[in-house]
Amino acid sequence: MSIVTLITDFGTRDGYVGEMKGEILARCPDATLVDVTHDVEPGDIQGASWVLNRVWSRFPEGTVHLGVVDPGVGGARRAVAVERADRWFVGPDNGLISAAVDGLPSQARIIDPDSLGLAPASVTFHGRDVFAPAGAWLAGGGAPARVGEAIDPGSLVRLELPGPERLGAAVRGQVAHIDRFGNLVTDIPAAWVSPTALIEISGEEVSGLRTHYGAAEDGELLALIGSGGMLEISVRNGSAAARLSAHRGAVVRVRTHRD
Repeated sequence: MSIVTLITDFGTRDGYVGEMKGEILARCPDATLVDVTHDVEPGDIQGASWVLNRVWSRFPEGTVHLGVVDPGVGGARRAVAVERADRWFVGPDNGLISAAVDGLPSQARIIDPDSLGLAPASVTFHGRDVFAPAGAWLAGGGAPARVGEAIDPGSLVRLELPGPERLGAAVRGQVAHIDRFGNLVTDIPAAWVSPTALIEISGEEVSGLRTHYGAAEDGELLALIGSGGMLEISVRNGSAAARLSAHRGAVVRVRTHRD
């Protein structure tokens, strides 16, 4: 069984996802296609990268992860296929796959449409004309060398994100993702947060970690460790993003005591 996952900013209204799926299945009929999400905000490379990094390792070895959020389509950016941990990551070289392949990928290749025998690509739809065929080739067990020439994995474009930092007894991080429930997922790992910590964001303070949502009162602001192992800020049966007017990149400070 070949698994191909898809992460795009295409939505589902216009049929673009369907065209990509048709291209994959025409070349690899036995593929199992998994829609991770097509609701990434248009052009939001960082958002797509967060999703890919969250999900890729949940899939078995041999999976091909296809990520297409590509505001530079038709320009100078490279189309790449990168292998890590016996999985392939296919997409534009714009930072989308950088977090997922961080840590010495096995190989990286520039996708060469001529080598794969592809028809000339549309300048606006490399998801269908370049990435889908390359992903299908790899999912079907095709030789990686046929995809294109090998490149130094260190040359891949990487997103420059600040990351959390320790400031003495305090920790400074940021909101890395806002989910559809309005939960604020930070980049601060659980190991950096004590159960009695004081968490500050947008001028409000949350005292201590809750074990689950139900441990807070309805409408109460709370902090807890989410399913991804990171500090999250939520509102019981509400939206923390709306209540705090918070956005991705909002600063989060964690202290062990009041100053």
